[in-house]
Amino acid sequence: MKYFLTTLTLVLTMTTAVYGQLHTNLELLDIFNMEFVSDPQISPDGSKIIYVRNFKDVMTDKNLSNLWMVNFDGSNNRPLTTGNHNDSYPRWSHDGEKIIYKSNRADGKTKLYVMWMDTQKSIALTNSPETPKQVAWSYDDQSLAFNMFVPKKHESIVKLPSKPEGAEWNTPPIYIDDMNYRGDGQGYLKSGNTQLFTLSVEGGTPRQLTFSAFDHGAPVWSKDNTLLYFSANFHEPEEMEPLDGEIHQITVDQGKITPLTDRYGPDNDPVLSPDGQKIAYLGFDDTYQGYQITNLYIMDADGSNSELISGDFDRDVQNIAWRDNGKGLYFQYDNQGATKLAYITMTGEVSDIAEGLGGLSLGRPYNSASFTASNTNQFAYTLGGTDHPADLGAADLKSSKRLTSLNDDLFSFRNLGKVEELWWESSYDQKKIQGWVVTPPNFDPDKKYPMILEIHGGPFTSYGSVYSAEIQAYAAAGYVVLYANPRGSTSYGAEFGNSIHHDYPNHDYDDLMSGVDAVIKKGFVDEENLFVTGGSGGGVLTAWIVGKTDRFKAAVVAKPVINWYSFVLYADGVQFFSKYWFGKKPWEDPESYLKRSPLTYVANITTPTMLLTGEEDFRTPIAESEQFYAALKLENVETAMVRIPGASHGIANRPSNLVAKIASVLAWFDKYKDTP
Repeated sequence: MKYFLTTLTLVLTMTTAVYGQLHTNLELLDIFNMEFVSDPQISPDGSKIIYVRNFKDVMTDKNLSNLWMVNFDGSNNRPLTTGNHNDSYPRWSHDGEKIIYKSNRADGKTKLYVMWMDTQKSIALTNSPETPKQVAWSYDDQSLAFNMFVPKKHESIVKLPSKPEGAEWNTPPIYIDDMNYRGDGQGYLKSGNTQLFTLSVEGGTPRQLTFSAFDHGAPVWSKDNTLLYFSANFHEPEEMEPLDGEIHQITVDQGKITPLTDRYGPDNDPVLSPDGQKIAYLGFDDTYQGYQITNLYIMDADGSNSELISGDFDRDVQNIAWRDNGKGLYFQYDNQGATKLAYITMTGEVSDIAEGLGGLSLGRPYNSASFTASNTNQFAYTLGGTDHPADLGAADLKSSKRLTSLNDDLFSFRNLGKVEELWWESSYDQKKIQGWVVTPPNFDPDKKYPMILEIHGGPFTSYGSVYSAEIQAYAAAGYVVLYANPRGSTSYGAEFGNSIHHDYPNHDYDDLMSGVDAVIKKGFVDEENLFVTGGSGGGVLTAWIVGKTDRFKAAVVAKPVINWYSFVLYADGVQFFSKYWFGKKPWEDPESYLKRSPLTYVANITTPTMLLTGEEDFRTPIAESEQFYAALKLENVETAMVRIPGASHGIANRPSNLVAKIASVLAWFDKYKDTP
């Protein structure tokens, strides 16, 4: 952790300053020194903010975190917890006298703790094999409600005879009959469901409230502490209707469950109004489109009089919180690659409060942010920017300010690439496309630079004006980098997002090639040194691009889908992709699956192409990369495969994995780059 410095480190830093090495480019090891703020929680009275300070340990290759607290005005910033472990999920009690949080400080097992703010003493409330997920304080601050996974025994129909005494047999066969039997980042799933519990703030044994064969969402208390509200999908078979969830209530004393919504589509994230009379929630009417705008709804607490509030707001409503007077709600939304904090009235009128939210995606420049609101209309949020990962921001209804600068020590002697926004028209239909051009440190516009086109995943997500260690590493290596939001990206409305509905990949290719042309026209890019890479959905498009053009010197296809026919039967969540992204199962419409699969065009490829995927990726399983690798080899295309051991779809579950990914991409591009 950076704020625990040894005397030797201080001496070395001072020596570096003396010899004038204060302005050098980023190095890959610098990733271990990058910190960021997450999950800021403002106190009910708005006077203090607790946030998670995330850091990395280069010796153990771990992502770690502690809790810090600062006054709303930015003064008295100090740690609440310390040590090389993970402290997270702070949540204030309603009276502001206590917090609960999660930590693995004791024995490596994550437990739920309570801390008294006057003494800052903590005790563990749970010691269960599983970890509580979302936790809520009762309004009298005497009890907690949470949801937690409860395993159940999965009986196998395979019965083996008893083995002779002393015999050494293989582990018994694993019997699977669930549709969802593995999850990315989770491995092969245990049988069981997420159930609801209550627990006294004094500790003891949690009381289980639900016992059904369904998963239960985050609990929300009623004002009188007699009910919990939650979302769940009780529609059998729920595996075949993955988005059809409802808001329910359950009596705490008897466990009686009553549904409050009944429309077809997801209803989730219930939030109780200050007077306890209404519930705000998020969702949409499911029309099986790949991208569907998330709307805000209000209903009476008994489920009656449901009303769509954000129907005229063509952006996704996220992370809602009631205003203190109950006359509207605060929320965050993404608009043209920027995340904003806003307010919406009960009649749907929207006004912005703060801009620049973001910074939670350290590796790639995704829009990702969070905020909380006090009872006094003050806010704490993650503040992002192209020149720094998430710091802590604070705002009221009149102004906003930055409270931390966690990486100033690192960036005081490291140069960053400059990021500039760029718009262009797609050659396909003149649709306006947004992107960002990053130039190397010490950029000279009179020189010619190699360029990397870096493509986001999703495909229904968005890049933005936020920091990216990966993009900055490419710039530090001397590359101009273009990243963009082609059609299908979120934050531009329903029509733009759904312009790839049942048509991906296709004309998003034209959007990206037009962006490359727009950057070349600026005059500082070497047209003979173009490179392309992307991950997940960006891996799909990278593989698609090299099957359509030979203008790129080399490509790195990261964690891709290569064969849609195999992917929809092999990825986690198999019930989703064929239903929403294709409309038919593979055997019902094989031509569409083949037409949209990069594998179909492998005979066209001449571009040297690397495949890069985590070996434990269950979202775009490594078999997709292996298929493309074999096909490219059969076509005598220069190719290589990089497998990241122990990595899931996100890859960077360990800091060294992110370093390995960047190093692999640069090694491949440097191999084929023409040098003066």
